[in-house]
Amino acid sequence: MTDTDRSSPTTLADKIDALFRIVRRPNREQFSHEEVARACREATGESFSATYMWQLRTGRRDNPTKRHLEALAQFFDVPVAYFFDDDQGAAIAKELELLGALRDAGVRSVALRAVNLSPEGVNTISDMIDVLARRESAAGGDRNDR
Repeated sequence: MTDTDRSSPTTLADKIDALFRIVRRPNREQFSHEEVARACREATGESFSATYMWQLRTGRRDNPTKRHLEALAQFFDVPVAYFFDDDQGAAIAKELELLGALRDAGVRSVALRAVNLSPEGVNTISDMIDVLARRESAAGGDRNDR
C-alpha cells in the first residue's frame, strides 16, 4: 500500500500518522518521534516525550493539550485546523496525499508532462488512469508487489 492508497485520516492517531508518513525531511526520510517531541517541547515549554509522541501516533493516548496540537501543526507546517475541523482536516489530508504522490518521481514526471495538455487531454489521461486503477484493483495488484 502506498501513502496515497490510504483513506483520509479520521482519528487523531490517523492524522498524526499521516503527517509522519507524508511530511518528510529534505532527504525524504521520516522524522523520528524524538525529533518531533523535541521541537514540540521547545515550542511549548511543556513536557513532550518521544514516548508520548509515539502514544499519540498509535492511538494509545488521544487527548493532547491544544498547545501540543498547535506545536505539532507548526512542526509539520499544517494549519492547526487539520486536527480540529473535520472538513478542513479532510481537505488538508487530500493536499498532503498529493504532496506524497508527487514525491514519487514517476508520478511527478507524468504530472509535469500533463501541464501542457489541453483540458480535454488532461481528461483523457485521467480517464486512462481510472481504467488502469480499476483493472489493477480487480486483479488484486499493487504496484509495490511488482
